[in-house]
Amino acid sequence: MTGTHQSTALVLFGVFVVVTLAIATWAGRERRGSAEEFYAGGRLFSPLENGFAIAGDYMSAASFLGISGLIALYGYDGMLYSVGFLVAWLVVLFLVAELVRNCGRFTLADVLVARLRERPVRIASGISSVTVSVLYLVAQMVGAGSLVALLLGGTGDRARGWTVVGVGALMVLYVTLGGMRATTWIQIVKAVLLMGGTITLTVLVLVRFHGDLSALLTTAADRSGHGRDFLAPGLKYGRDLTSRLDFVSLGLALVLGTAGLPHILARFYTVPTARAARRSAVWAIALIGGFYLMTIVLGFGAAAVLGGDAVRAAGSAGNTAVPLLSLDLGGGAGSAGGTILFAVVAAVAFATILAVVAGVTLASSASVAHDLYASLSRRGARGPHGEVAVARLAAAGTGAVAIGLGLLAQHLNVAFLVGLAFAVAASANLPVLLYTLFWRRFTTRGAVWSVYGGLVPAVLLVVLSPVVSGAPGAIFPGLDFALFPLENPGLVSVPAGFLAGWLGTRLSPRPADPAAHAETEVRALTGAGAA
Repeated sequence: MTGTHQSTALVLFGVFVVVTLAIATWAGRERRGSAEEFYAGGRLFSPLENGFAIAGDYMSAASFLGISGLIALYGYDGMLYSVGFLVAWLVVLFLVAELVRNCGRFTLADVLVARLRERPVRIASGISSVTVSVLYLVAQMVGAGSLVALLLGGTGDRARGWTVVGVGALMVLYVTLGGMRATTWIQIVKAVLLMGGTITLTVLVLVRFHGDLSALLTTAADRSGHGRDFLAPGLKYGRDLTSRLDFVSLGLALVLGTAGLPHILARFYTVPTARAARRSAVWAIALIGGFYLMTIVLGFGAAAVLGGDAVRAAGSAGNTAVPLLSLDLGGGAGSAGGTILFAVVAAVAFATILAVVAGVTLASSASVAHDLYASLSRRGARGPHGEVAVARLAAAGTGAVAIGLGLLAQHLNVAFLVGLAFAVAASANLPVLLYTLFWRRFTTRGAVWSVYGGLVPAVLLVVLSPVVSGAPGAIFPGLDFALFPLENPGLVSVPAGFLAGWLGTRLSPRPADPAAHAETEVRALTGAGAA
């Protein structure tokens, strides 16, 4: 990477960081102090604004860098990530958006305690939400490390490590300075930049192949190193029975996980009504759908323009495929066009990471302060101002944990890491949410068992999987305690979460309160009494 590339991209990085810090400072001076302002931005955002913010929250480094890289490496099988991430929004739109906005205030636990005992449910939900958020943050940290390491000439783990630390520090600043208002505006700006950059690259890829998609796919297959197998299912997930089961597990996690992500659920509290929440989801689906269609073009474009060997040489996980593609499309290394386009794309990708980590950190700190602190500490009763102070401190703690794990997972694909976060969300958060909203006989014991019954198996199976040990690309390649053969635990942990909730309800010593369920049902469907 030439010095011109480095300096231009670093200047653009610096401009975006300064602008976003200015937004955070401005937002922090507007309406300070209240929990509603810090967690939900005063519920003043329009459906269009919130739709762009949701898209900005969802279109993460996993989408822009990870999915395109997987498609460049594995063709058809990599494309399944794009399909899974997009289809997941149908679950959010039809089952979650309006009901969550009507029943909750700031976090997932607010929905659950509308009809269940507060303390045990808040503690369980808070632990689960923080776990999911930290896993999601790790993926963004890894993406940032890969991007800046490429920018600085592939200087290795040291550059990646310092990048992870820097991103962690920035995300804490965004949350502590401006709360949800700052996070939302940063996400809106990022969504506009990302869509603009993705459209530009997609048009350039199509122009390179004269609009002929058949020529694009044929060239991608020829240069991938896999021939026609590149365009057929099975390259990554069809080698044997284990890989096929891994594919089913991944698909289950991706489709069901979005509806259990704390930072996505929190976005529905930033609009004034349930109708606005549904309209926000519709806007988000339109933006996200167009974006994921373009990532497919970029992934195959990277394989066709760069070749599979070049993508793997820059990083075995494929995280740098899109920046390298932009360099070639702009005119190649050393050209002015290549330098500018590479710098812009790298800056947009970095903006993507910063915006997403801000949203996830805010959701995590809200769970710590609003759910865990308020439930475990008697001082939680002192009021919302003390709770907001705890949330700001929790943001720093969450950042520190995410930085540590991000340093360990530097060589894993970011889309793959996000798939793990989705699996935990689908296992621990979605079952208890659906049971609470739709099962009349659901009890507090069922809720607690459902959360832990999905969370513990999901995390344990990840630890015992080839992701952590026993494989060349594992976090600890020199160790081998991989007892679970699948890389994604969703196939086992998602049914476990639903089964544990059903079993806990059946074995509960106290029956469900029919009046509380009726009240929750009316509130969920009509919005009566919603905050």
